Amino acid sequence: MFKTRLMSGIVLMAIALVTIISGGYLLWATLFLVSLIGLFEFYRAVNVQDKGLSVLAVVGNFGVLAYYLSLLFRFEAYSMMIMLAILVAFMAAYVFAYPKYRAEQVMAGFFGVVYVAVMLSYIYLTRNLEHGAYLVWLIFICSWGCDTCAYCVGILIGKHKMSPLLSPKKSVEGAVGGVVGAALIGIIYAAVIRGLDPDAISYTAIVSFGIIGALGALISMVGDLAASAIKRNHKIKDYGTLIPGHGGILDRFDSVIFTAPIIYYLCLILI
Repeated sequence: MFKTRLMSGIVLMAIALVTIISGGYLLWATLFLVSLIGLFEFYRAVNVQDKGLSVLAVVGNFGVLAYYLSLLFRFEAYSMMIMLAILVAFMAAYVFAYPKYRAEQVMAGFFGVVYVAVMLSYIYLTRNLEHGAYLVWLIFICSWGCDTCAYCVGILIGKHKMSPLLSPKKSVEGAVGGVVGAALIGIIYAAVIRGLDPDAISYTAIVSFGIIGALGALISMVGDLAASAIKRNHKIKDYGTLIPGHGGILDRFDSVIFTAPIIYYLCLILI
């Protein structure tokens, strides 16, 4: 299992490097595809998508397409209008197909578009910021860096359970280690960027990278536990089996989904 997880992780990292460094259309297309797969996993988990055709799932997928096209053509100013149109489309499907769908399925359908597609799209939006080629990696430093540091500290000194019902293996000590570790990695990362490209960030921004690392790590843990809560509520172990050793798209990107929007706005405020 460890070898499988390792190989899958290497492949994922290679894809991330190629797409994020390239940016532009390649990153947009990759995130669009990942969003559609993640949405399918989510809909299947929460009983929006079952065997056969689901009108709600069709609405959700067209909603993702409409939203991502608005990003591609830089119509971000109309994103709220698009989201409202998607909500109206879900309600229309609910009304005209009544009583086929329950209200909670409609709410889950709309929530899935926001939770998976919109929040993941902030990777693309962060990459498009000034110096975004550097800033976008903070998303992964905060999520995967925190996860790695928390795991190591938890194994070494973890004693107090952080959330015994949702994730029995996570400890308070591990959580603190994850936050501190992500902050330190953020500072080191900023210092490296400063050394390679002094015009990219200022000396004061190095501290900001540490703050972003710590805050992003906190949010990433919320995202991880939220995904666990959804899976436990619906009595599933993993969202999917697409990534050997890791599960589905949502199993691997559960913390990234939450972290990406936070990093985007923190970069606008602090950098």
